[in-house]
Amino acid sequence: MIKNDAIMDNGVANRAFGFTLIELMIVVAIVGILATVAYPSYLDYVVRSNRSEAPRELVRLANLQEQLFVDSRAYTADMSDLVGTSAVYETPNKHYKISATVVGSTFTLTLPIAGIK
Repeated sequence: MIKNDAIMDNGVANRAFGFTLIELMIVVAIVGILATVAYPSYLDYVVRSNRSEAPRELVRLANLQEQLFVDSRAYTADMSDLVGTSAVYETPNKHYKISATVVGSTFTLTLPIAGIK
């Protein structure tokens, strides 16, 4: 009787279960390729979603300036009068710093270009 190592005594094939090193390397390569394609798109999405915070906060601060003008007949360059923080307002997610300047009876809210991410 010839005994084959691949066949067990009860006639069922003796097979090892798992992955070979080649299969694992192929999966890692595929995941790496997908990551190199998806990561820049993800970063672009994050930047665009962060940019929506700047106009929202500028409009909110402009409304607060107008409300202050209605109450006291003057605008303010000091953001602490509007939002209770320092002279330069930092947005809630800490992506932008907004400052105000007052000239006569007009105000300008400034978001530095360097602050845009």
